[in-house]
Amino acid sequence: MKFPALFAGLAACACVVWSAPPTVSKVEPPNWWTGHSLNPVRLLVRGEHLHGAMIEGAPGVRVANVAVNAAGTYAFADVRLAGSAKPGPRHLQLRTREGVAAVPFEVLPRLQAEGGFQGFGPDDFIYFLMPDRFANGDPGNDSPAKAPGLHDRKRPRHYHGGDLRGVIQRLPYLSELGVTVVWLTPWYDNHDRLNEREKYTADNRLDREQGDPITDYHGYGATDLYAVDEHLGDLATLKELVRAAHALGLKVIQDQVANHTGPYHPWVQDSPTPTWFNGTAASHLANTWQTWTLPDPHSPPAHQRQTLEGWFIDLLPDLNQNDPECRRYLIQNALWWVGQAGLDGVRQDTLPYVPRTFWRDWSAALKRQHPRLNLLGEMFDGDAAKVSFFQGGRARFDGVDSGVDTLFDFPLFYPVRSAFGEGKSLRPIAETLARDHLYENPDRLVTFAGLHDVDRFMNVRGATTDGLKLAFTFLLTTRGIPLLYYGDELALPGGGDPDNRRDFPGGWAEDARNAFTPAGRLAPENEVWNHVARLAHLRRELEPLRRGRLIHLAVSDQLYAYARVTATDRVVVILNNATQPQAAEVTVEALGLRDGTRLNDSLGGSGATVANSKLSLILPPRSAAVLK
Repeated sequence: MKFPALFAGLAACACVVWSAPPTVSKVEPPNWWTGHSLNPVRLLVRGEHLHGAMIEGAPGVRVANVAVNAAGTYAFADVRLAGSAKPGPRHLQLRTREGVAAVPFEVLPRLQAEGGFQGFGPDDFIYFLMPDRFANGDPGNDSPAKAPGLHDRKRPRHYHGGDLRGVIQRLPYLSELGVTVVWLTPWYDNHDRLNEREKYTADNRLDREQGDPITDYHGYGATDLYAVDEHLGDLATLKELVRAAHALGLKVIQDQVANHTGPYHPWVQDSPTPTWFNGTAASHLANTWQTWTLPDPHSPPAHQRQTLEGWFIDLLPDLNQNDPECRRYLIQNALWWVGQAGLDGVRQDTLPYVPRTFWRDWSAALKRQHPRLNLLGEMFDGDAAKVSFFQGGRARFDGVDSGVDTLFDFPLFYPVRSAFGEGKSLRPIAETLARDHLYENPDRLVTFAGLHDVDRFMNVRGATTDGLKLAFTFLLTTRGIPLLYYGDELALPGGGDPDNRRDFPGGWAEDARNAFTPAGRLAPENEVWNHVARLAHLRRELEPLRRGRLIHLAVSDQLYAYARVTATDRVVVILNNATQPQAAEVTVEALGLRDGTRLNDSLGGSGATVANSKLSLILPPRSAAVLK
């Protein structure tokens, strides 16, 4: 590879005065695999007094293209692994005029595909959890020595003690519920002290002058992209989690963040290149969230700049993926995590705020090594025209195919909340699905009724457990890949962030009850839990609910009927969203069902028999029938 222009003259600047021996404090990545599709790997070495450095290779490891930044604090180097290189540590050496420093690096054996890198799709059911709020399996890491005073369950924005060990212990619970995929919020290492740059008042307003400092318990404020946060565990525990999940037939999705770091990342004060970030802590654009400019063929680059280069909430440093070294670093980091843990998918945060050319290269690199891996992007918008623009599969007007397999179906989320939460019309749901032609593959969209960035379903005005059950009935029987936000299987309440991130009851030894067990759940919680588990079982049993073509049969304000059809089977779903019984008469001629055909209700209702090409039945208030 060619040196970026930004390094011209830096590797051997005659004006530099060497006065101290070099030191090395961090090497990223710390290891790599023989036979990997990415070879050479580009090392980023952090240290001091690195001016004029050269890095010497070792058996099976060749080093080239060394470049050092102007401050002498970062060195880049291409490390090429021979196909015959034996696994094990290598003693690379960084040498300057003043001395030598060790560059620890390890050669790993060739990656094996067995047991990991499975991908996910419409056959799956995703469970989304926040480790810090799910279960505390190892109280010993609640207040680690390097990060004291951050643990306080009474404070909603502090660490509460949930961890990877807690997730491992609760994997059987998830398997029993019927989910097949677990998505965890980022496990990157975050700031080890209170975040004084993001403060909130008692009424939950961001106020950097009068508010109280918080912690980055959620994982989205990374300070080290190659380490697991000590509150959650370590890399060995993460690998154990993935192995245990795979043993139970569960897949694992990592939440990655390529758009920004946390405000305390060492790069913010000492960046590896002059253009590593868009702007600096002292001078940068604030994000204006104008994502509509990105799929707009009439929008000039100047209109898009503040969206692509602005700092989130004027706080989170915006990584510059147009910097070739930063671009390479982020792609390698994604590959490293997937390879290290044997992950099955990646959820990418804040997708539209990064240049689409980066997603093209990022997804291509991941798929080159892991062809079955699935990539899920967050485009937080209710407009299907905007969301569909970011799904991969074909080049758009800008000539770019993002390569991103799927996105969250935010356009469907809003009418789902309105209909089943507030009891409003069902028509907008069908009207939203009518826009599926905009997507390259709508069957791969991730559908949901709740996430960590919105009020919980039960906090919607007018929400009831019957409405929540109807929402789950729809999500687990319509097209797409359904997702459940932890605690929604219990109808857990919660307002906006951070109230929507309450601790799962029973995840801590001191909790008054354990909702991971039927005996520890309240009656309404068991009712919702059992309903979700039953639907998950039906979805596994009935192929049309996972892979069938969606056909609308009848749509009115409070009655909605549709079918899922494969070449050999069909299932009819009828939803009554009204608060009173409704007589449903649904024409099924399009399904080829003969008169006299009996359809049984998998949810325990009376079922129906086809007569005059119609199904007729009476549905109780806020109920559904799944007819097979």
